[in-house]
Amino acid sequence: MSTEDSQSGDNRFRRSPTGPAVAPPRGPAGQAPPPVQPPRRRRHFWSVAIFILLVSGVCIRAYRDLSQPEAWHYWKDQYVSPSLTFSLIDRVDLDGAAQGRRALFVSGTIGPAAATLFRDKLDQVNLAAGDIVLLASPGGDLNQATIMGEIIRQRSLATAVGGADASGRVKPAYCASACVLVYAGGKTRFGVLGSALGVHRFVTTRPVEDPVADTQRIAGAVLGYMTKMGVSSSIVEAMSETRDIRWLSPKQALAMNLVTEPLGKP
Repeated sequence: MSTEDSQSGDNRFRRSPTGPAVAPPRGPAGQAPPPVQPPRRRRHFWSVAIFILLVSGVCIRAYRDLSQPEAWHYWKDQYVSPSLTFSLIDRVDLDGAAQGRRALFVSGTIGPAAATLFRDKLDQVNLAAGDIVLLASPGGDLNQATIMGEIIRQRSLATAVGGADASGRVKPAYCASACVLVYAGGKTRFGVLGSALGVHRFVTTRPVEDPVADTQRIAGAVLGYMTKMGVSSSIVEAMSETRDIRWLSPKQALAMNLVTEPLGKP
């Protein structure tokens, strides 16, 4: 029988590529051959679906977080347009005091990310204990200011109010509102002749159910912080007297122990 004959009729035989014709495998009589199964994609589908759900959850949470005004302001202050500026002074001259010390000049409004920016900058410039933080600011965020003051105290840095020229000589400036809390963090607080420290009553700008209770809470927090930093409680009394800036005289700042090292006759 020829190969062509083996392929005729019911096509019971097929040509073998390596030898004589062989018969295909047979199942039991009367049973149809099993259907061809498509490639299994179910596991791959569920992996993709779970991944999409996880990414969607993260994106939704990020959107909700950034949709809050506080989160947006923090993100903007940290990454887009920081409210504080920093410059390192290699040798600062405070009217003959602290000669040879390095200083970080911090100026601008204390924004919602000020403490993070300040800490990162201190890590970068690596100020040593006794080095100086020079301040020139109209104030800003109260909570950020207290954190900045805590950082200054933890690192045993000194503070002064003023700017500096190219030679490192300090010139008068002003530090008001929340900036005073940053200044209070100094282990030594220099009083630069001609510089000004301004205080006022702190109030919240967000809606609250009981404004009076909230104001008392803020006053208590400020009192606790100032006492911890060694400043007299009389400074909180001075703050509570007015919502406008009250500029302290050098004698008043010294009597409150806000200034610990006056430079020049107060």
